[in-house]
Amino acid sequence: MELSEQEIAEFRSAIEAALLASAEPLSISDIKRMFNEDVHSTLVKEMLGQIAEDWSSRSGELVEVASGWRIQVRASFQSRLDKLEPHRSPKYSRAVLETLAIIAYKQPVTRGDIEDVRGVAVSPNILRTLEARGWIDQVGIRETPGRPALFGTTETFLDDLGLKALGELPPLDDLGELLEDGPDMSEQMTLDVERSGAVVVDSVVVHEAVGPQTIN
Repeated sequence: MELSEQEIAEFRSAIEAALLASAEPLSISDIKRMFNEDVHSTLVKEMLGQIAEDWSSRSGELVEVASGWRIQVRASFQSRLDKLEPHRSPKYSRAVLETLAIIAYKQPVTRGDIEDVRGVAVSPNILRTLEARGWIDQVGIRETPGRPALFGTTETFLDDLGLKALGELPPLDDLGELLEDGPDMSEQMTLDVERSGAVVVDSVVVHEAVGPQTIN
């Protein structure tokens, strides 16, 4: 599809408007549905690249996460914004954080797998908490006696950490050592807190990940 310079500018502006209006990241497919024309994915990606360049010197930025693209406030401004609207996040216990770490790095895992690593029983409430937050989901069944459920992380988990794929998680050499270290494990699990704005750790308690604030 051949576009004039004016049409390209309007095309780019429409995509930017959609990104600003959406509360959730937009995939390439989402963006293509905005247009009646047969828009090629390559053109959409080109426009996203131009938008990212346009925002490179602003207080916001265009980023790609697991479920698509979003425009968000740069992490360097988040602490000032928090003063305007203080956010009191619910707190998660160390057990919840440890369970999330095991699932993230060892998935897919069963409840029994998690208990083997932690050395203690895993309360069903812990898994329900993580499922309610949208960070984990049942991804299958292990074909062994009892057919236990297999759990894995979700796109929401990656979105909240500002990641595109699980491969971007920091390397983890020995999960057992990290579980013993407590706060050190939290640092690994939360990546670069100042950069992602995802999870704030206070000793052995992790606060809810709210993610970088989107611009709407």
